[in-house]
Amino acid sequence: MSAQNSAGIQTLLDAEREAQKIVQKAREYRTKRVRDAKAEAQKEIEEYRKQKEDEFKKFQTEHSSGNKKAEEDAGKDAENKLAEIKEAGGKAGDKIVQDLLRVVMEVKPEVPDRVTAPPAA
Repeated sequence: MSAQNSAGIQTLLDAEREAQKIVQKAREYRTKRVRDAKAEAQKEIEEYRKQKEDEFKKFQTEHSSGNKKAEEDAGKDAENKLAEIKEAGGKAGDKIVQDLLRVVMEVKPEVPDRVTAPPAA
């Protein structure tokens, strides 16, 4: 009976070892699948990021070209206005300076309408 028990125990031990091997293989497989899933997800994230960056760059170039044109137009307008101001200053500059000097040098003090004279004491 002891030989039979020993053979039964040995069979159970063999079955347990086989089960441990199967469980170990399952764990390794699961770990490998998780690692592969992480790698694939990272790859998809990078592809998506690259796609969105390309879309943003395209959007940026499309809309910044309009800004450049507006800047050029504004620059031309500013140059034209500056030329007009310089021309007007060249024509009437001496008269304006003379008028400013006359007004500053010939002071005529006046009491404003809203101020009343102090009462006589």
